[in-house]
Amino acid sequence: MAQKMRKEQKTALTTSAAGLFSQSTSTMLLSFVLASMIASFHISGAAGGFISTITNIGMLVGGLIFGPMADRNGRVKIYAVTTIIYALATGLMALATNIWMVYVLRFLVGVGGGGVYGVIMSMVADVFSSKQRGRINSYVTVSGQLGSIVAAIAAAILIPMAGWRSLFVFGALPIFLGIFVYFKVPESEEWRKAKDNTEDQDEKVTLLDLFKNGNASNTIKLTIMAVVQVAGYFGLMNWLPSILQQKSGLSVSGSSIWMISTIVGMSLGMLVFGQIMDKIGSKVAYSIFLLASAISVFLYAFAQTNVSLLIGGAIVGFFANGMNAGYGAIVGNLYETKIRASANNLIFNIGRAVGGFSAVVIGFLLDHSTMVVTMGFLSVLYIISFFTVLTLKDNKKVVNHE
Repeated sequence: MAQKMRKEQKTALTTSAAGLFSQSTSTMLLSFVLASMIASFHISGAAGGFISTITNIGMLVGGLIFGPMADRNGRVKIYAVTTIIYALATGLMALATNIWMVYVLRFLVGVGGGGVYGVIMSMVADVFSSKQRGRINSYVTVSGQLGSIVAAIAAAILIPMAGWRSLFVFGALPIFLGIFVYFKVPESEEWRKAKDNTEDQDEKVTLLDLFKNGNASNTIKLTIMAVVQVAGYFGLMNWLPSILQQKSGLSVSGSSIWMISTIVGMSLGMLVFGQIMDKIGSKVAYSIFLLASAISVFLYAFAQTNVSLLIGGAIVGFFANGMNAGYGAIVGNLYETKIRASANNLIFNIGRAVGGFSAVVIGFLLDHSTMVVTMGFLSVLYIISFFTVLTLKDNKKVVNHE
């Protein structure tokens, strides 16, 4: 029988889910207006593409700055500050008059979004035990997928009615979430205890703590896994729709159906992964999903019919992105409360920054080789991550409260 959640746990879950939902919604808005912005500002495709690059750079910077701040000063305060940063910057995009303003504002969107990620994951890990974190993190991560869907719906409604700038005004709404959390949500008892212990021992939390006291090995290995995770996601979601249109004859509407099918597969994969992780452990769960990802991604290169493309896309999404639900949980299991937000932000934002270059690599492979070689490249990455997860070491200093 499922254990009833305490009030503190319910608060952490709803706050975290709302945070990732809002962050995903605001961040995803760019993809629906990029073509319109390129036309409005009379810039090249490369200059437009740099908007995404500067966002990823901002996420890395935000993660490095706000992770340690959340560990030192409190999850709630930094959650509120970072949420207001990315929401305000998103809203101001509606007033941008040139591409340089867009770059600056989008960098700030990245700073806020990258900073809040580790806080969200740490809020959950602080109040749930190791036997619950996988499942709870899957709920939070799926809320991010829902945020992407809401961004698409908002774009379909607002852009025809009021133009692309109105979409960014909509993206500013999370400001109210940040204000509400700052004044209404308390810090967890777990974080307060860790804070008191740190002050008693006159310790100062820094990013260097992620490479001390036996943490270095896990930090490096989890970063490798995060790079692979992001590389696979960027490769699948950025390139496959156009690949299917050009090489497999799938129509634009057909590729949209493919996208929906894949997102549904991803969401189901996240929910299943969370359950498996809690029941049999993170190493076994990741091993199963990584091997399945390597196999399904490679076999997908041979899909020919529309039905096999849709079903195969859902299967690939199920395994390849289902694992994304476990990163906040595995970090929570391997790092102490006092450095948990720092670990989440450093690991996943480096993964996002480095893994994002997979889009360039895949583009190169498609130009100079075949679909089989391209998908084989992604499969090899998953195999590397598989061997990496097998060598992760448990941290006996982590208190996994029940």
